[in-house]
Amino acid sequence: MEERASGAFIGDIGIADFQRDLDPPLDGVPEVGWSLTPAAQGRGYATEAVNAAVGWGENHFVSPRMVCMISPENTPSIRVAEKCGFHRYATVVYKDRPNLLFERS
Repeated sequence: MEERASGAFIGDIGIADFQRDLDPPLDGVPEVGWSLTPAAQGRGYATEAVNAAVGWGENHFVSPRMVCMISPENTPSIRVAEKCGFHRYATVVYKDRPNLLFERS
């Protein structure tokens, strides 16, 4: 992602099938992921980018279901996910750490 006004790099957004070994498994469901530079956080960029990615996914995937995995301590990303229509449905352990799974369908 880049900031429109300055053209500066501010983060990454994407949809992928990471094929993570999780229980419950994601079974090929598209996973939305994002990260922002600290200077760009709290300015609405993540919400705008996630909404754009979700919109793109809805037009390109057969199933509308998408997921995201967020660390329980990452409350800003949890808020972004919820603003974008995701709701928490599971807790998983990934790389020996708890993570929350959110879905949108």
